[in-house]
Amino acid sequence: MTSISRPLLNRRLAEFGTTIFAEMSALALSTGSINLGQGFPDTDGPEEVREAAVRALRDGRGNQYPPGPGVPELRLAIAAHQERRYGLAYDPDTEVLVTAGATEAIAAALLALLEPGDEVIALEPYYDSYAACIAMAGGTRVPVTLRPHFDEGASFRLDLDELRAAVTDRTRLLLINTPHNPTGTVLTRAELAAIAELAVERDLLVVTDEVYEHLVFDDAGHLPLATFPGMRERTVTIGSAGKTFSFTGWKVGWVTSTSALVTAVRSAKQFLTYVSSGPFQYAVAEALALPDSYFTAFRADMLAKRDVLAAGLAEAGFEVFRTAGTYFITTDIRPLGESDGFAFCRALPERAGVVAIPNAVFYDHREEGAPFVRFAFCKRTEVLEEAAKRLRAM
Repeated sequence: MTSISRPLLNRRLAEFGTTIFAEMSALALSTGSINLGQGFPDTDGPEEVREAAVRALRDGRGNQYPPGPGVPELRLAIAAHQERRYGLAYDPDTEVLVTAGATEAIAAALLALLEPGDEVIALEPYYDSYAACIAMAGGTRVPVTLRPHFDEGASFRLDLDELRAAVTDRTRLLLINTPHNPTGTVLTRAELAAIAELAVERDLLVVTDEVYEHLVFDDAGHLPLATFPGMRERTVTIGSAGKTFSFTGWKVGWVTSTSALVTAVRSAKQFLTYVSSGPFQYAVAEALALPDSYFTAFRADMLAKRDVLAAGLAEAGFEVFRTAGTYFITTDIRPLGESDGFAFCRALPERAGVVAIPNAVFYDHREEGAPFVRFAFCKRTEVLEEAAKRLRAM
């Protein structure tokens, strides 16, 4: 048998390999550990939303191909949500696009808007699909690192001077994520205003990943970048039902932007999944219309869970960074006498029966993220308490 000499995998993807989430989730299963690695809840979302999906299935709505841009009911609900929450008016027929989760929205936006060689600035550490999608589009990623600060409580912060210095004549797009996964940082009004001024000054497009918009805590508040002067016409805003309604398997996301930008993103999206999640789209339309009391209770529940896990991690000896948004906590393992997050996370299931994610996988500059480890707190309170107990015993 003759062998094929050329590598089979496209060289743009060769650096990525198997995602860390698959590796760590498999480790959780094989060891019977508590999985605080991958960010999915261990309970379903609202019963009325689940029943809405069942009703759509039974009524034959969405069982065949839905419309390419998404079902009208969901596009109307997304537009109403953006206007009610943020005062952003979008035409549901031309300025809203439903996608197979936020991950497809990111991929379609980057494939649509980048030419080979274009530079994309992203806030490091970043969700691992960002790097892969930039690579698939032929772009060049330029990380700007959020750095740890330990004054007035540990947190990660953006250096605006570093961001400005990263922009070159080849920069096409800023990829902004707030609330930020994995650090839990929520960008402030002043930081967002500076980003907006930079984008307008240098004529840059911006893609904003806002999937954790309803998970902001304490005194933090979510402000869409599209609300800032000059930004609506250059910003592609990405949202998702999975994180807000705890139905991550439904894979319903969306894009809101100008008609021209949505048309561009749809041009790429139609050749990825074409359409998806038919009956679930009708259910998410009903979910987005839930009263404010749902969102308030959801946030309060996650805040309580954050505090349970944060206290447990601190008692176990971790340095715990403040989570102002998302459902992740980043920790520093150096107080435990450790410095290699990969080795720590691979050994943790055997040592403590808990699975976490090494933050270094979210960095181009791996050494920057080496001592940091991420835990998810979107689990039942008793599960978090048991995880904390195991970590303290370690």
